[in-house]
Amino acid sequence: MRELEGRRRAEIWLAWIRLAAVPLAIVQILLVGHHPRQYGLLAWLTTAVLAAGGIAFFRLSRLELGRRAQQRLGCAALLFDAGVVSAFILIYHFQRGTPVRQLLYLIVVEAALRYGIVGPIALALATAPLLVLFEHLRAQRFSPESFQLNYVTLQVGVEILMGVIVGWLVRALRTETGLAEARAAEAEGLRDQLGRRVDLLEAANRCVRALGSSLALEQAFNAFIRELQGLIPFDRVAIILEEASEMRVIAAAGVGVEERLPPGTILPRGALVEEVISTARTIYRPDMTDQRHPEEADLLAIGLRCRLVAPLLSAARPTGMLALLRREPDSFRADEVELVTLLGRLAGTAVQNIRAYDAERRTVEELRRLSALRADFVSLVSHELRSPMAVVIGAAETLRTRGRELTPEQRESFLALIGDETNRLASLVGDVLDTSRIEAGTFSYSFGVVELGQLVRETVAAVSVGQDEIRVDVRVEDPLPLLRGDRERLRQVLLNLIENAVKYSPTGGEVMVTAHGTNGRIYVEVADQGPGIAHEDQGLIFEKFGRAHGGQAKPGSGLGLFIARSIAESHGGTLEVRSAPDRGATFSLELPV
Repeated sequence: MRELEGRRRAEIWLAWIRLAAVPLAIVQILLVGHHPRQYGLLAWLTTAVLAAGGIAFFRLSRLELGRRAQQRLGCAALLFDAGVVSAFILIYHFQRGTPVRQLLYLIVVEAALRYGIVGPIALALATAPLLVLFEHLRAQRFSPESFQLNYVTLQVGVEILMGVIVGWLVRALRTETGLAEARAAEAEGLRDQLGRRVDLLEAANRCVRALGSSLALEQAFNAFIRELQGLIPFDRVAIILEEASEMRVIAAAGVGVEERLPPGTILPRGALVEEVISTARTIYRPDMTDQRHPEEADLLAIGLRCRLVAPLLSAARPTGMLALLRREPDSFRADEVELVTLLGRLAGTAVQNIRAYDAERRTVEELRRLSALRADFVSLVSHELRSPMAVVIGAAETLRTRGRELTPEQRESFLALIGDETNRLASLVGDVLDTSRIEAGTFSYSFGVVELGQLVRETVAAVSVGQDEIRVDVRVEDPLPLLRGDRERLRQVLLNLIENAVKYSPTGGEVMVTAHGTNGRIYVEVADQGPGIAHEDQGLIFEKFGRAHGGQAKPGSGLGLFIARSIAESHGGTLEVRSAPDRGATFSLELPV
């Protein structure tokens, strides 16, 4: 379209030049004055043809013509101009030394403007017979002057050179013009795209500001929904977060919220959110009728068929997903997918801030309880230190005062008792030192490649050797992927979990240790048949000095699980427990590959 408009403007410009040539021709005829025989009449007639043709081509050039008609008009105009110029050249051969033949340069330039390099070369060769005729007529008129072939060849050669130069310049200009137009179009497209993205970002920021307008999740989510409804139509929206290895619906609004998957629901294994978290990608389900994920049956039951989910990112790590649903299948556009993806990235931080605030609030509420725990720790450590120290002192004093009276077996028994209690003291002091280093941030690690399956088997074997009352079984899925970690620290975690399971299991009971890998994670579970842990104590046992209440408590510092969880988290993993009173406990260690 732009090329056609450019040709039209050029045609109008040439038409103006053609009209301007009419008064110039009239002036030249008048200046020549006397014309022999009929040459004056021919000159005036040729000028009249030029004027009439100029007016006709001027009118035609201003018409909106198609590509083919425009090309035909240009070709006709060039032939007309060549004919008029040829007529003037032949008419004025009677003048000695006239430069009239140089008018052909104008036609050569016009051909170069229209057809590049090829046009003027063809025109120069085509006008060679005209120059031969002109030179022949000039030689006859001014006899005894002879026919000068070099005048013809020089004229044709100059025309060719001029045409090549002008044609190359025209072609270069057209190329640069095309590039400039392409860049201008690209810049215009980029400007429009940038404008759309700015509008998109502003809309997303409004939604995120609404989500961050309150530290109460329900109020913030309601404000977020109000902004989101004006931005992207939906029938249902939900925010799902990963909490303690479980996928929980934190907030939801829209169709069927009270009936299906209300806030607080824990999604089953295989839910779409697991794929979103593992891949950190936006996933679009145009039609859920194939029910690839277990929760989709509930969504289909309330008439929802299309689902768009985006990961909620906190520090580049997916922590959940934002889900928008519609009744109509395949009803989300590409720009809406892009916008929801952006909202997920921006909203992740806001959601995490709200969760962090809730966590801080709960922490403040528990400060008094933690203070009480510290007081209990002082009492506990005092007792834990005093008891083994009293045994060691008593046994040592007995050996010192009555060593000669004791049998070798009795002395060996006292020495073994001293060794056991000393090891118990060393373990307690080691736990206290480790806890202090963890709090100070100086707990050291030495990371390397760890084959966790072998480490699990070695730890189980070591615990089994030290006792024979509890059966410890191990099942390791082979081959387990390698992971990067501190082998000795991970051994410390496994040893703590397995020894605790053995300690709390009844005589003749069984402890099951399993290890398997899936979705880029390695899971180690230690299950016992002990008294179990009450729900309200399951968070307490991972705190410093935290111990479960009740009559089933065993001697200990209450630091082992705190240290174990700290080590797991420093490896990018988690340590959780599933338990109920009188049903045993299962500790689950999760580590990234």
